[in-house]
Amino acid sequence: MASAPSSSAEGRARLIDGRAVAAEITAHVAAEVARVRAASGVVPGLAVVLVGEDPASHVYVGAKGRKAEELGFHSVQYNLAADTGEAAVLELVERLNLDPTINGILVQLPLPAQIDSAKVIEAIRPDKDVDGFHPVNVGRLATGSGYPLVPCTPAGCLILAKRALGKSLAGLDAVVIGRSNIVGKPMAQLLLKESCTVTLAHSRTRDLPATVRRADIVVAAVGRPEMVRGDWLKPGAIVIDVGMNRIPAPEKGEGKTRLVGDVAFAEAKAVAGAVTPVPGGVGPMTIAMLMANTFIAACRQNGLPAPEIA
Repeated sequence: MASAPSSSAEGRARLIDGRAVAAEITAHVAAEVARVRAASGVVPGLAVVLVGEDPASHVYVGAKGRKAEELGFHSVQYNLAADTGEAAVLELVERLNLDPTINGILVQLPLPAQIDSAKVIEAIRPDKDVDGFHPVNVGRLATGSGYPLVPCTPAGCLILAKRALGKSLAGLDAVVIGRSNIVGKPMAQLLLKESCTVTLAHSRTRDLPATVRRADIVVAAVGRPEMVRGDWLKPGAIVIDVGMNRIPAPEKGEGKTRLVGDVAFAEAKAVAGAVTPVPGGVGPMTIAMLMANTFIAACRQNGLPAPEIA
């Protein structure tokens, strides 16, 4: 059983380098892709669907496509106009469901208001749902049955926590701040599976600082810049910061901004045992786990053993 984190020297918290861990995972996936392709001819295929002109979504989708190509995947991207109707998106998803060269389908969220995101997600074949959002995958994760495709960001967070604490997290207290379907809820399920004692906290949690202060592992995914302060943290806690927020940075010049997480990083460094930076922490892991999910899906769909990604 993993022991609870011990206090770190002031200002000496270890940085959990998400870029380095993501690079390890993608290198492993690339090697496995090459091996499987040579042995069986199977090439993982990823299709990404983007509706509209949201700049951030274009950046994310472009990064995913480039990474897929780097790893030897068959990668295709569909850019649809912002006024595309729901029926057209559902028709495209069904074509991709039936395409044997496509093993993973990702519809970039958020979608424009005229499209029901839940309906689109439910239209994706569960074994091609590399985002892990389909109700079948959600249910399998919650019940511990079958072989779900796990949402990428929580899966990456769990790997980072294990790197910081060792393979076993059993018996540790974990607090997840944020109850979204994309991060908070699946993160809690993954930590429960690791035999942690899990509290899923949120904006209406009474005395949130006191709740967080009990935790050996803190996962902050609430979307509020620097909300989690250093004095909220148990000395030596492992802090995984999922937040990605832009705030004004007048010191850089008029109109400039900078990225911060949901945790006050400088304060956390003085208390935590280890902490993820923003950027460079959880973000790279999300793309790495998407690549891993696509490769796992390709193996399963072709009757091949899927390697463990850790």
